[in-house]
Amino acid sequence: MTWAAGISTVVILGGVVAFLIIDGAPALGGDATNLPRGVASVWQLVWPLLFGSAWASVWALLLATPVGIGFALFTTMVAPRRLGTVLGAAIDLLAAVPSVVYGLWGLFVLAPPAAKLYGWLSAHFGWFPLFAGTPSATGRTVLTAAVVLAIMVLPLIATLSREVIALVPKSSIEGSLALGATRWQAIRQVVLPQAKSGIIAGALLALGRALGETMAVAMVLSSSVTITWRLITSENPGTVASFIAQNFPEAHGLETSALLWLGLMLFAMTLVVNSLARGVINRKALK
Repeated sequence: MTWAAGISTVVILGGVVAFLIIDGAPALGGDATNLPRGVASVWQLVWPLLFGSAWASVWALLLATPVGIGFALFTTMVAPRRLGTVLGAAIDLLAAVPSVVYGLWGLFVLAPPAAKLYGWLSAHFGWFPLFAGTPSATGRTVLTAAVVLAIMVLPLIATLSREVIALVPKSSIEGSLALGATRWQAIRQVVLPQAKSGIIAGALLALGRALGETMAVAMVLSSSVTITWRLITSENPGTVASFIAQNFPEAHGLETSALLWLGLMLFAMTLVVNSLARGVINRKALK
């Protein structure tokens, strides 16, 4: 039964890949007039959208990782056990919130005040490339999408970090404290080095989760097929998942093939990220 379960998983995964390759391949040599957005080739869609997916997800990771690690350290090393349990259950509930709810919150609650902040950033830090250009009046920017994604992946980072930190031997921590180390020194010199691999793996898994997010990003991001490093303007790079969701209902023929090929590229990108996370976990297990 276990062999059957394992093999069936691989067969299903292979079937998905085969479907994406067979049905997406016609777009590689198709007529440009039949491709989405009138691009000359499907690769003119792939590279900007892969960049947009990676750009928004990396910023989400940069925002969520310090908060998730700090939360994990607080609930396991600082807070009373009962309080830590309650807070852990509370942050786990964030993972149960549907992505469309996050999208609505980002669109109607986060974006309007963010637009004012972007105006201030442009006025005072417009010389910096990331904040250059005319700020968005609606707040639907890459930075807004990154904040929403950060909140969505925060439970994954925090939960995995808590589990890894909890596995650090208590004797090592108590020995460090007995030798005169402060609590912060024990965390910095004992806990974090031993939990580092697990924390990195959790962050990479969160990155894979952010790369594939669809509805929340589609609702809060005013996107286009372009490559730009600016974070607060109305011209933003789109993401693969949101682009597919917005264009698939009306697609036909080569347009559908192009979208399926985009899905294959996103699948490959996510597979690489998750494989890196699995490699980090396995290396730690071998030690």
